Amino acid sequence: YCKHLVSVDTERRTCVVEPGIVLDQLNRQLRDVGLMFGPRPATHDHCTLGGMIGNNSCGSTAQAYGKTVDNVVRLEVLTYDGERMWVGRTDSDAYLQIISAGGRRAAIYRAARDLCDTYAEMIRAKYPDIPRRVSGYNLDSLLEENEFNLAGALVGSEGTLVTVLRAELTLVEVPAAQSLVVLGYPDVATAADAVPMILPHEPFQLEGIDHQLVSFERGKHDHEKAIAKLPEGTAWLMVSFSGESQDQADQRARGLIDELNGTEHEPSVSFYDDATDEQQLWEVREGGLGATARAVGMPDSWPGWEDSAAPPERLGDYLRDLRALLNRFGYEGTALYGHFGQGCVHCRIPFDLTTVDGIERFRRFLDAAADLAVSYGGSLSGEHGDGQGRGALLGRMFGDEIVHAFEEFKGIFDPDNRMNPGKVVHPNPPDTDLRLGAAFTPERLETAFGYPDDDGRFDRAVLRCVGVGNCRHDDGGVMCPSYMVTREEEHSTRGRARLLFEMLQGHEDSPITDGWRSTEVRDALDLCLACKGCKKDCPVDVDMATYKAEFLHHHYAKRLRPRAHYSMGWLPLVAQAASRLPRLVNALSQNQALAAVAKKVGGIAPQREIPLFAEQTLQAWYAERGPRGSGERGSVLLWPDTFTNHLNPAVGQAAVEVLEDAGYTVEMPSEPVCCGLTWISTGQLDVAKKVLRRTLDSLEPQLRAGTPIVGLEPSCTAVFRNDARDLFSGDRDVQRLAAQTVTLAELLHRHSPGYTPPQVSRHAMVQTHCHQHAVLGFEDDQALMRDAGLYPDVLDSGCCGLAGNFGFEDGHYEVSRAVGERVLLPAVRDASPDTLVLADGFSCRTQIEQCDTGRVPMHLAEVLAAGLRREVPAARRPREPSMVARVAVAGLLGGAAVAMAVAGAAAARAVVQRVASGQSGISPQ
Repeated sequence: YCKHLVSVDTERRTCVVEPGIVLDQLNRQLRDVGLMFGPRPATHDHCTLGGMIGNNSCGSTAQAYGKTVDNVVRLEVLTYDGERMWVGRTDSDAYLQIISAGGRRAAIYRAARDLCDTYAEMIRAKYPDIPRRVSGYNLDSLLEENEFNLAGALVGSEGTLVTVLRAELTLVEVPAAQSLVVLGYPDVATAADAVPMILPHEPFQLEGIDHQLVSFERGKHDHEKAIAKLPEGTAWLMVSFSGESQDQADQRARGLIDELNGTEHEPSVSFYDDATDEQQLWEVREGGLGATARAVGMPDSWPGWEDSAAPPERLGDYLRDLRALLNRFGYEGTALYGHFGQGCVHCRIPFDLTTVDGIERFRRFLDAAADLAVSYGGSLSGEHGDGQGRGALLGRMFGDEIVHAFEEFKGIFDPDNRMNPGKVVHPNPPDTDLRLGAAFTPERLETAFGYPDDDGRFDRAVLRCVGVGNCRHDDGGVMCPSYMVTREEEHSTRGRARLLFEMLQGHEDSPITDGWRSTEVRDALDLCLACKGCKKDCPVDVDMATYKAEFLHHHYAKRLRPRAHYSMGWLPLVAQAASRLPRLVNALSQNQALAAVAKKVGGIAPQREIPLFAEQTLQAWYAERGPRGSGERGSVLLWPDTFTNHLNPAVGQAAVEVLEDAGYTVEMPSEPVCCGLTWISTGQLDVAKKVLRRTLDSLEPQLRAGTPIVGLEPSCTAVFRNDARDLFSGDRDVQRLAAQTVTLAELLHRHSPGYTPPQVSRHAMVQTHCHQHAVLGFEDDQALMRDAGLYPDVLDSGCCGLAGNFGFEDGHYEVSRAVGERVLLPAVRDASPDTLVLADGFSCRTQIEQCDTGRVPMHLAEVLAAGLRREVPAARRPREPSMVARVAVAGLLGGAAVAMAVAGAAAARAVVQRVASGQSGISPQ
């Protein structure tokens, strides 16, 4: 995989790396020696050093450390014809030694020196002297004043010249302290006018954002707390300073504020030196791509002119002219932001790329924008490189002779044009090979989900992915657990989205021609855990869990499904049947021989233990017990989800106790009910809709009365808040259901004024359920824990790996276990015995219990109930069957087991048919 840190020289402050190492991984490995690689793109948690070298990446910290090219000492490269060599700065003696050795390497060096001698004066004249010139080949690195640096000339060549095998990099010290000043101005151009006055203060970072970007983020409810911290204005400069101490960093920041006061560039000001505040505000800036790619109420926007650069001292006027140009072409509402300290401007533009007129207008805009940037002495690209999008415009920036020099330079390394052809040299026009294009006619397919945020269209939902690759990181967050352990593009959110896009093309040239029946798409989706992490962590809110359910719904229509879809997709029905004879069912399931057969038949991983069913369901317990308490706060309905009701009713019992203590009267459905989760996750959406419709009917009195509905299982609660809305777009009862459904913590912390939880005073290690992270939010839970005297350590562990039915399915165990072993399971094993392990999700608790941790995790409701009783918190679980029961079961095996299996199979088929047709007198759980 070529992703290692090979060596570190702390004295010289250099390191050697392989190109596959991710920037954040490199800097974590360097942390112990107090060093780091300086340039830091917004994609730092998943961009590789090889990619950074290929694109000459920069990021916000390039303000202090320069571009990647400024931090590369040497490169080990491989040419297409097999020459392997180290290249870097070359003085006269070294050059003569290389030439005298002869061979392919000498020929390359001689040709490069001749090219430099031929074009030197033109290079000096034509290359703009600005911090962010990333367009074209770095022929200026070959100049005498730059020590004939062949490595520098290859940086930013976008894979068109050589393959990088290893790189020696310059390192810098990790800043000891930082502070942040946010400056508010009336508009973005006026903000840019202040940049020249700020630069002499040598900021660590100097970024700009405009009101349009902030408006887009508000529309998505992103970074709301951070946005509230912005000072007055409609455009802002974010200026950070580093120092050897916090006082030094703060003094530098306050020195800037003092100098700006009373000048024509005087801003409104917010000052921060708290790391949490600073991180939140930087997320506003780093969220630019996600906010502008799919803005609420706006047409889809696209790259093409997303990173042009101008001299920083002329940036304000460039932005005024660029805005006027955008408006002239009808691209109003485009957000402008970027690395203003170096004159680099980011934007995504609402190009029409699906009609002949729109594409022609797109091309005319690029020509005009290129001429505008050149008129300011700027660069077509200030960060991302030219690629196919701007390669054909290089003549407008450099002139024909320099473009010819590019051709000669490529010919030195790749004479047969085999390395990434069509880019930089002899480039393809920017309006060819468009992903969409005038012939773009995706299939408009009937779907089960409504996709209300995508104009009701599955094809538009799939187009959400813009390829930025946030799903390809391997540390932190929830998205994308399967990629984190397989490291395969096919198993990333981006890879799956691309396959779904190809599936919808509907023409014979597409690599996927069998639509919903595609085995390629099915296989790529197979390892999707449906964790919904991408719905939250993806900058454009791709919801692969929903897309997977949709695909499975169509893929298996009128076909035999995998066995796990029946055994676990119909779990609510199985659980209801098991509740009639739970002791017998448990004894059967815990018999090793019979359990092995059951797992084989049910498509369950043999390594998994079948969970025990409770001897009394939550609903049965509550029917016997009845409501208690004062009810001074009114009524709530406690939702008896299948997992709590049949497998872990102690959680529900604890919740009843806590809710009554808080002053609520608890209601609970008496008839079988279900949210439909297991049918949704296995793509059995017709059944899921019927289940949800019956649920809506049963909840009609509470929905019409505005009664809060309290969910204890995060995945089921998320169905009410999200999936039900997508399955029944526009249904008013579904909207009421979503609005009235709350978690236990939301009810007690947000909707119960004056409530004081019982005091527990314990440290707690907390695993956040994926659907809670993605749909429900976890802030109220943390606040309630702190109010209860808990000291929560909320793990940044991502998905537990079990993920409902996923980790139980045969063939998934290894991936499921590997996901858990990333962070969660080792952390639980290392936790102190006195530390509570909290996990509200049944899947999370099951994964912890079944993976050799020796711990029994608890639901927050159980902890609070123990606090009420002033007991030491301890989980209660269904009991193992007694030895008598096991012996009795063993005696029943044989002929009776065969008879039961035959009768049971016939009965099951009849029940399934009756439930699916709506003829059953019972609810389909």
